[in-house]
Amino acid sequence: MSISGNPVSSLRIPLRWGDMDALGHANNTVYFRFFEEARMVWLDSLGLADENASSGAVIITTGATFLREMAHPATVEVKTYVGKAGNSSLDTQYTLTDVDTGVRYAEGYAKIVWMDWTSRSSTRLPDQLRELAQTQD
Repeated sequence: MSISGNPVSSLRIPLRWGDMDALGHANNTVYFRFFEEARMVWLDSLGLADENASSGAVIITTGATFLREMAHPATVEVKTYVGKAGNSSLDTQYTLTDVDTGVRYAEGYAKIVWMDWTSRSSTRLPDQLRELAQTQD
């Protein structure tokens, strides 16, 4: 996976002992939780994660490339990038890197769709997110 897009956020997260599985490394679901936490902190910093809002983000597709296993203790930096914006969607990508060693553990992506909670259907992506999106030729 090649990371492209505009960098919009960086978040440091400690790997907890409880994130480890029986094989002695972080379970693959932890990577996705880290991507999710970074995404929600970023959206909240923009004022777009209000639980009482009439609309918000849902994920319609996501994936990851696992490059190295994570093991406790570690603190990771999750960087968030935005790519192409559609009418109601936004492509996001993530890197997960060890703060101390610089080792990249994973790269990931998620397509966000903006939803109207009342109609339960997609709605126009907020202009604030559209402005952050990568310019497409």
